Amino acid sequence: MKTTDAAAIAAALPPHTAIRALQQALRDGLDPEADPPRGVVPVAHGQLLLMPAEGRSARGRGYAGVKIATVAPDNPGRGLPRIQGQYLLLEAETLTPLALLDGVALTNLRTAAVSAAAADLLAPPDASRLVLFGGGPQAHSHLAALRAIRPVTQVTVVGRTPERSRQLAGGFPETAGVRLTAGDPEAVADADLIACCTTARTPLFDGTLLPPHATVMAVGSHEPGAREVDDHTVRHATVVVESRAAATREAGDLVQVIDRGLLDPAQLLPLADLVRAAPAVVPGRPRLFKSVGMAWEDLVIAGAVHEALESLPADEGDR
Repeated sequence: MKTTDAAAIAAALPPHTAIRALQQALRDGLDPEADPPRGVVPVAHGQLLLMPAEGRSARGRGYAGVKIATVAPDNPGRGLPRIQGQYLLLEAETLTPLALLDGVALTNLRTAAVSAAAADLLAPPDASRLVLFGGGPQAHSHLAALRAIRPVTQVTVVGRTPERSRQLAGGFPETAGVRLTAGDPEAVADADLIACCTTARTPLFDGTLLPPHATVMAVGSHEPGAREVDDHTVRHATVVVESRAAATREAGDLVQVIDRGLLDPAQLLPLADLVRAAPAVVPGRPRLFKSVGMAWEDLVIAGAVHEALESLPADEGDR
């Protein structure tokens, strides 16, 4: 069984390839609604997450797999990652272990790739102005993934305070062709793309400021009690989700609006429908992609990484 670290994952599967792998899996008939629910076990200092899945790769190979992840909210104060974990990839027929992949790197890659897979079908082709809420690994991954599908040249980083915004913006490496600045939540008024990559429990910005063409990606939580976008955004946007079942179970941004009778779950547009049929998006209203992260996404990316490494010469692929 091969062990695949973060560097090997990044080298094997650049963002544009990960995005296409997810889109192709949905075109080939993968049904996110059939995904097993995420197992969440509360422990003294956080959560244990268990995410199993089974499916086929674009090359037709069958895989099963499971991600075991931990969420420890106090870890950043200790200089440790908030989320840690590993992914075990198995051959589907015999359930023989094939690879153990770095779970954090896999999660960062697939979360941003899913956002970009949706934005690729929702955002205007010339979308160039991105507002990033947050400055952690997911914000960095989202910048890379969104640049793979749109000509992003202006990036505004927003933190909890002006000083925090400046600190976060300073943590991004210099990127050719991109002007990166610190800003405040009102920056969404001039944005084409907004990526919410935070641990916020309450909305990050005023949804009335959103331009009618804006595409918002909210990926920060999988808990009914947490949200990054407000009622106005949810009620006035075309809302796309990975699956209706997962969204109505875990997406606090939506669950809290649905529970008050302000949103009909039937209005949620599954990403698979968008990929397969590209339904017309209502003009003149923003688009919201709310992601909670699902096991099928991890499996698709893990399988793609494994196959990419297999295709390398033995001295490069054996890591």
